[in-house]
Amino acid sequence: MTIDRIVLAFAGAVVLLGLTLGALVNPWWLLLTAFVGVNLLQSAFTGFCPLARILKSLGVKAGAAFC
Repeated sequence: MTIDRIVLAFAGAVVLLGLTLGALVNPWWLLLTAFVGVNLLQSAFTGFCPLARILKSLGVKAGAAFC
């Protein structure tokens, strides 16, 4: 698996987790979903993604987006 696929899978999982917790536990959990959305937007414009940097330092194979 490449960094790109891991980042997208992780973001999708955190969004679904935030939505689930927001619906079942407390609506404040929706802020987690908002945070992931903002991070995805800023990474689209700047190319900086904290998770991608961590994965790269761990030796995960780079994809097309996060080199």
